[in-house]
Amino acid sequence: MAATIYHYPNCSTCKKALKWLAAEGVEVTPVDIVAHPPTAAELRQMWSRSGKALKKFFNTAGQSYRRGGFKDRLPGMSEDEQLAALAADGKLIKRPLLDTGAVALVGFRDNQYAALFA
Repeated sequence: MAATIYHYPNCSTCKKALKWLAAEGVEVTPVDIVAHPPTAAELRQMWSRSGKALKKFFNTAGQSYRRGGFKDRLPGMSEDEQLAALAADGKLIKRPLLDTGAVALVGFRDNQYAALFA
């Protein structure tokens, strides 16, 4: 199964995910989420395959989220506006973001990865 993982190289959770994938022999294409964030169209596709609410794609602990006032702005934003904001700032996206083409996972939980690659 081909997979792409959008990650931030300095993120400890991303490092754990990459280490887990390597240990399991899962080949992934790593993409620096800050240098090369997914487009709004790619995010829309991953969102539809994730089964999650769009707000789960936001890194609520990050500086971009806080500085952008997204806690207050998000409820009034359209889906297109939310996707455009995520595509414009990779640090705004919760990471890692794993895309297999069939399934998209937001964040890292080893049990979710294990179930996906079992």
